[in-house]
Amino acid sequence: MLDALSPGDVEVVIRRAGEAEMDEMWSFVKRKKDPRWLWHGIDHHSGKVLAYVFGRRQDEVFLNLKALLEPFGITRDYTDHWGAYIRYIDEDKHQPGKRNTQKIERKQLTLRTRIKRLTRKTICFSKSIQMHDIVIGLFVNRYEFGWWV
Repeated sequence: MLDALSPGDVEVVIRRAGEAEMDEMWSFVKRKKDPRWLWHGIDHHSGKVLAYVFGRRQDEVFLNLKALLEPFGITRDYTDHWGAYIRYIDEDKHQPGKRNTQKIERKQLTLRTRIKRLTRKTICFSKSIQMHDIVIGLFVNRYEFGWWV
């Protein structure tokens, strides 16, 4: 049986990440008409996940991700040409295009391969938003952060 952690047992370390890649990934809950998006940002050099959020493909969800990425001191953002990125990332630190988003696209392919709920053509899908976010969040926490939550 696992012992419970107390706040004093946890050391929080925020590493600096000069450059980050950001992208969103589509899935659905119940039916394809109910889309759910996983937005995440990774360190451009190491490929490590820095932060992720779930939601619709709307500006306010991106702003939540952006707020989570602020402590990392990112000086350059690499994204696709989605409107929220262009509207909310300073032009001088934003570089849209496919050339510098290869790591995050590869990470999304890995997620789609390992998590059946993210596969585009599948009979396995989430029936509730809560279970959808828990299953994918547990996978990300375990394989990216090494946490057994």
